[in-house]
Amino acid sequence: MVYNDDKLHEECGVFGIYDLAKGNVAEDIYHGLMALQHRGQESAGMSVSDTEGPKGNMQTKKGMGLVSEVFNSNDLKEMTGNIGVGHVRYSTTGGSMIENAQPIAMNYIKGSLALVHNGNIVNAKEIKKEQMYRGQAHYSTTDSEVLAYEIVSKRIDSASIEGAVSKVAQVIKGGFACLVMSPKKMVGVRDPYGIKPLILGKRENAYILASESSAIVSVGGEIIRDVKPGEIIVITEEGVRSDEALCGRKPAHCIFEYIYFARTDSVMDGVYVHDARWRAGEALAKSKVPDADIVAGVPDSGLVAAEGYANASGIPFQIIFHKNSYIGRSFIKPTDEERKDAVHMKLSVIKSIVEGKKIVLIDDSIVRGTTMKQIIRMLREAGAKEVHVRISSPPFLYPCYYGTDVPSAKQLIASKHSAEEIRKNIGADSLVYLEIEDFKTMVNALPVCSACFDNHYPV
Repeated sequence: MVYNDDKLHEECGVFGIYDLAKGNVAEDIYHGLMALQHRGQESAGMSVSDTEGPKGNMQTKKGMGLVSEVFNSNDLKEMTGNIGVGHVRYSTTGGSMIENAQPIAMNYIKGSLALVHNGNIVNAKEIKKEQMYRGQAHYSTTDSEVLAYEIVSKRIDSASIEGAVSKVAQVIKGGFACLVMSPKKMVGVRDPYGIKPLILGKRENAYILASESSAIVSVGGEIIRDVKPGEIIVITEEGVRSDEALCGRKPAHCIFEYIYFARTDSVMDGVYVHDARWRAGEALAKSKVPDADIVAGVPDSGLVAAEGYANASGIPFQIIFHKNSYIGRSFIKPTDEERKDAVHMKLSVIKSIVEGKKIVLIDDSIVRGTTMKQIIRMLREAGAKEVHVRISSPPFLYPCYYGTDVPSAKQLIASKHSAEEIRKNIGADSLVYLEIEDFKTMVNALPVCSACFDNHYPV
């Protein structure tokens, strides 16, 4: 099956909390995952433990669907404990099935652990071969399972869980943010390039690690800082300590977090997502501004860029779509005809605004081109006179190996068609993409990974 909305998808979102005051954290994890729901809607799960209880008291629940579908109020009451991790998943490795949902909870000779993971390990196959040679994990199907088995293997010869995580972090390659919970500790690790986000926060006596700042704020916490690329954070009853032994490589933060993945109210590595999208819209208005009546954005991630474009161009901004909020990003339909119907179910045009108008339409990306083609057709059917498309990212040309679901090159419309050919294909009057050079302004010169646009891979 494929996703109808013709967008790229993130792999996962992670959330962890350790309440040193011994309060139950299941409800906090639930709300944190709700704030990260946009990062994955296939499955959700959490593990909690009581640091004062006996070893092996870890409780885990996970299931297919949205956070609100997997957990009910009784679940949150029954899952008692003051330390826990949670996960929302979109699969890029391993199928969409309950067996691949996270957390991955394991018992082993020295205790137990629960692991949640966002990203891809590019050398996972090599590590799995070594595990199979040792007689371990021969049935693991995801990067996350390979990672969990490797940590357990290293834990046997390590003095602590953080020591095992450090040994594993030295050999794995890729983009990742991982949380590992033992009965009395929480360990967070971010890949040495900072490709995947991980943020540290605090609420009174509780420490939080999450994929986005918005998840920390959603549970009443405040942001302490971003976890540094390569840094290992260890949270115990004594507080927080840091291991920066693996830090020092040149950062390469995923640019698509700012273009599309992250929530508009999040801040990552010192850059506010809202402001980055606004600046992308302004950059688009530097050239080839058409004689138009209104500027509009495709909900939701195109809206802020559209406002930035309107501000820079002087063309009025308007909301021209009604979005059905009860059909999420992951509304799945298996055929082209059903995907076409799904676009109409998600978006409807406000005819009184677009009729007879020349429109500049802003969206964050064009992947296959099918959705944009349908949207333009809807606008013309509603009476739009002209539709000029502006995209707040460059053309997608190359795959991503770090946990972003970029289709193969043959499915990327820009890999085999020029901008003019794409314009004709989608039925636009003009088409302009953001230039790669504009990323510097967009994210305040933050070093980024833009391999899916320029073929320059950091790992």
